[in-house]
Amino acid sequence: MKNTHPKVIGLIQQKGGVGKTTLSLNLAGYFSHLGERVLVVDADPQGSSLAWSTARDGASPFMVIGKAVPNIHKDLPEMAADYDRVIIDGAPGVNGLIRSCLLASDFVLVPVQPSPFDIWACADAIEQVYEAMTFKDNLKAAFVINRKISNTVIGKKVFKAFSEQEFPVMESAIHQRVIYAECASIGKTVFDLSDAKSAQLEITRLAKEIVHQKERVKT
Repeated sequence: MKNTHPKVIGLIQQKGGVGKTTLSLNLAGYFSHLGERVLVVDADPQGSSLAWSTARDGASPFMVIGKAVPNIHKDLPEMAADYDRVIIDGAPGVNGLIRSCLLASDFVLVPVQPSPFDIWACADAIEQVYEAMTFKDNLKAAFVINRKISNTVIGKKVFKAFSEQEFPVMESAIHQRVIYAECASIGKTVFDLSDAKSAQLEITRLAKEIVHQKERVKT
């Protein structure tokens, strides 16, 4: 299947526990569900994506490899040659690894939770994206709000606060759903389960928005 850009999608965040691995794997599930050949690069020393792949019963719909080293951007072109799409599950709080993930990516997704603390915690990640853009002019990036709780005042206020930042925020948000944790525990994505339609829909919306992004981050 012919790939539409961006081919390499990197998920980075200095702050841990924001759902970066969950988004990486479910985006990979979406693209592989379309028939694409997908590679997930686990660049996190904790190896969460690799652990997911070992928990799975049966063959994975996409390849997962571990590469928690700061030269991903140099090695990735050769590694990705046989794949239509690459998802990089970046490392939190490791500057050399984050920098390499940024330089390897065509589009960078920065997951944030609907909390004022996450706005304050994103400054370093944003700064690193801007720095990477000085070396890679066509790099695009945006926030994605993850674990949003529907119909709450705090969720609406935080979405508005992120929207007011110079750094773009995706219109698609991912909600707090038990199904994501259930899938992770058995090595599956929401696209493996017939009763995960709501989760499938929001991951699909996010993936389509990533693919059709045209505007790069403001400078």
